[in-house]
Amino acid sequence: MIEFKNVTKVFKGGKKAVDNVNISFEKGEFVCFIGTSGSGKTTTMRMLNRMIEPTSGQILIDGKDISKQDPVQLRRGIGYVIQNIGLMPHMTIRENIVMVPKLLKWPEEERNRIAEKFIDLVELPREMLDRYPSQLSGGQQQRIGVVRALAADQDLILMDEPFGALDPITRESLQDLVKELQEKMGKTIVFVTHDMDEAIKLANRILIMDDGKAIQFDTPSSILKNPANEFVENLIGEERLMQARQEETTVEQVMLRAAISITPEKSISEAIKLMREKRVDTLLVVDGTGVLKGFIDVEDINRNRRSATSVGDIIHHEVFFVRKDSYLRDTLQRILKRGLKYVPVVDDQKRLVGIVTRSSLVDIVYDVVWGDEDYLETAIEDKTSGQEGA
Repeated sequence: MIEFKNVTKVFKGGKKAVDNVNISFEKGEFVCFIGTSGSGKTTTMRMLNRMIEPTSGQILIDGKDISKQDPVQLRRGIGYVIQNIGLMPHMTIRENIVMVPKLLKWPEEERNRIAEKFIDLVELPREMLDRYPSQLSGGQQQRIGVVRALAADQDLILMDEPFGALDPITRESLQDLVKELQEKMGKTIVFVTHDMDEAIKLANRILIMDDGKAIQFDTPSSILKNPANEFVENLIGEERLMQARQEETTVEQVMLRAAISITPEKSISEAIKLMREKRVDTLLVVDGTGVLKGFIDVEDINRNRRSATSVGDIIHHEVFFVRKDSYLRDTLQRILKRGLKYVPVVDDQKRLVGIVTRSSLVDIVYDVVWGDEDYLETAIEDKTSGQEGA
């Protein structure tokens, strides 16, 4: 458990950045700190690893007062991801990933195993381990920054607006990655953001701060339905409040359960036969347990028909997906924003359980999402013009 007990921080000049914060949360939670600029959210988070010392009050981790611990040892037990990634440019990707395990004097064989495990987790090729950060794209560097924070098997990870400078598509992809890894590995993550959509998507609980004070600390659903005051209402925004007051429909309620899939070891000719039988131009690729691994389409087959022998030779690993318990509203907006014809649906183990198509949504959007025929027609026209054949 992590506890803030009457924690206050006053900087020189008398500026009270954090004012008597009292919150607690359990191990394995994803907690977002959010507020306007100067609200105290980053200062509150940085007191957890003693980058900033509180003026008064106590911070306890597993019942132990962190002020009585050696700050260097404390920080080695806490992962930290910052906005500008912070990869060491003179180190290889392998060396960056295992930087903390090396400081902790883990054996070289174990460090190499960890590096390979984590680069596999973010679905980047292992040959990248011996490259330098400058040889990777910004999105790839950000993925490495995320897994570096997990590589030392630290239970607590701090993330200070890690995706703030990224384009929307890369940002959503990394949000999905962080949430998936957090759930899979049971890590406790404290995540600072100024983006309410990001907080709602990621957090088990959200701390809303204003002028150094903890205004509301609750689940996203409870905050949306019962904002504590006018400040919280303004931070949430009128549109989100209106949506929260309506009955929410999940993706699972509307998805098509007959997602057409194939496994990586199947031959190209088998893939062509399945496409012809099912009259589709894309196949989702799953492993033997049904876990979504990527996709192939008819263009891939046409380009690689002579050189490729199996589906695994031409698979696209970066596939956008949604979880079955996601709200339909959010999924629809993301489909339209990205110009997608379909989105695979997975369960909490990332097993393929269905598919949502843009065409299948049209019949239900009127009743479930907007309930306004004119708005619906305008939105569909705006978003789909120029996307035919996408």
